[in-house]
Amino acid sequence: MPDQSLNSGSLAASDLFPWLQGFAPRRWLSNGHLQTIVGNYLPRPRFTLDSTAETVEVDPSDGSRVMCYGHWHRGHDLRLRLTVILVHGLEGSSESRYMLGLAARAWNAGCNVVRMNMRNCGDTDALTPTLYHSALSNDVGAIVDHYRERFGLQRVGLVGYSMGGNLVLKLAGEWGRREPLCGVAAVCPAVDLAAGADALHEPANRIYEWHFLRRLMKRYRRKAELFPAIYTKTGIGPVRSLRDFDDKIVARYCGFKNADDYYYRAAAARVIDRIAVPSLILHALDDPFIRLTPETRAKIIANPSISFIETDHGGHCAYLGVQPGDEIHWAEATVIRYLLEHSRSHGS
Repeated sequence: MPDQSLNSGSLAASDLFPWLQGFAPRRWLSNGHLQTIVGNYLPRPRFTLDSTAETVEVDPSDGSRVMCYGHWHRGHDLRLRLTVILVHGLEGSSESRYMLGLAARAWNAGCNVVRMNMRNCGDTDALTPTLYHSALSNDVGAIVDHYRERFGLQRVGLVGYSMGGNLVLKLAGEWGRREPLCGVAAVCPAVDLAAGADALHEPANRIYEWHFLRRLMKRYRRKAELFPAIYTKTGIGPVRSLRDFDDKIVARYCGFKNADDYYYRAAAARVIDRIAVPSLILHALDDPFIRLTPETRAKIIANPSISFIETDHGGHCAYLGVQPGDEIHWAEATVIRYLLEHSRSHGS
């Protein structure tokens, strides 16, 4: 596969790749902060898909389970259809707006869909004694294996946003060409965790950092109430940044030496050169707090399995474009078209 790294605004992208249309931001939304904020609150059409709720064990050693919502087409060809597993970002859930938007698009395109909650997310704190963090790519793999065994799935694609993007790319790097994985798409993935954590602490991004910290600390207190033998509410000290949280809580309770050790071991950047299935990375240059180091960028561009699409605008996971109606969500439409295009030849 030839190098597919490009800026989608710099050429007629659809002339090169039928799944890719150039991105232009909606009028008055060319600022990355505005894209990010408006994208979080923009109303969507009512979500009407029927779903099957199921808890799936992801770690037999401690009985950790996650909650998934599956949308399955009926008929004997269920196993032959592309099944898309969606993974949300930090402090998101299966009910996040982009998760619902992606689910509707994938379903309408003929795919089975699974909306996965990371550990504790979606009000599932009681399902696991552990915290959730960016190294748990094996949880995504356990979901793939569970549904492959249950339905005999032959084609599975993964979509991850932000933290979820790191998880799906990390799994792809760890798995290589393992069946039934046939494609991956990541929107604004946090593949360089240390750089992203430090960017969140910049003055212009403190509003985002405080938003995440408030919710993370609330979740930690809830875990301490549910599992008082494991977690303590005292002796932690002040937590004034995401790096503080990762150093004093994630590292302490999740088996890392410190925040730097966690960021290194959890980052998809460490294995991104080993990705061997078709993978799409969407990155906006005006994303307020996702940063790619030069080393990671070089690895991405050098990997022929990765299509790296970099846009001037888009904010963090927003990509609100000029198209009318629900087509305003350019990234969602792009990742579904990409997975459909690259799954057709799988197993043929």
